[in-house]
Amino acid sequence: MNQLTKVFEGNEVRVVGTPDELLFVLADVCKVLDLTNPGVVKNRLSEGVSSTYTLQTAGGKQQVTVINEDGLYDVILDSRKPQAKRFRKWVTGEVLPSIRKDGGYMIARADESPEEIMARGLLIAQSTIERLQHEKEAATTQLEAQRPQVLFAEAVSTSQTSILVGQLAKLISQNGLKMGQNRLFAWMRENGYLGKKGAHYNEPTQYSVERGWFEVLERTNNNPDGTVRITRTTKVTGKGQIYFMTKLLGEAS
Repeated sequence: MNQLTKVFEGNEVRVVGTPDELLFVLADVCKVLDLTNPGVVKNRLSEGVSSTYTLQTAGGKQQVTVINEDGLYDVILDSRKPQAKRFRKWVTGEVLPSIRKDGGYMIARADESPEEIMARGLLIAQSTIERLQHEKEAATTQLEAQRPQVLFAEAVSTSQTSILVGQLAKLISQNGLKMGQNRLFAWMRENGYLGKKGAHYNEPTQYSVERGWFEVLERTNNNPDGTVRITRTTKVTGKGQIYFMTKLLGEAS
């Protein structure tokens, strides 16, 4: 990144370094914030946030004190002037995002001809267009890769077909996590999704039912002695299938 100059409320603020490590000229920052003695400000800063930089000026090379982002925020906090808040918002909301997105502001140098300025601008524009195109292609590729998973999730979550816990265990195994029926039942009991004892053993807890993850099917059977036996079968709803697959596969990754 070349040396950049940006104007805040009539005051020039010079920025050097790279988009990943921006450095601000301390004297410029102090002027914006009405801090009259940059040397005193520098002495109050934490170690490692300031350094010396050789700057190219109209009068030749000049050694200046520069501060990194941490140092910049420390200096802003030193000022009680009303413009301090505006300056911080300007830096964080305009300067930093623009530099990191496009590599910096384009600043016309005094020795450049109109043709040179235009040529440099075209190079920057072309670079920006190529970057945006690359980001768009990457986003499209990611969406296409996720599309089958999204369609599967939508289809299952809206399906009226519930499945047995054993069938869910097979689905989970097919997606990369070895899981048998007994192991899945045990995990659901230990994590409070199914009852642990008595008449409610392996039946969904109230917590699970309220969230729509399970349903219980009742069936009556006639015994040889004439009595009626009721059996209850726990099944996982479409919503529950998505929830448990996402949770278990996520924990395993």
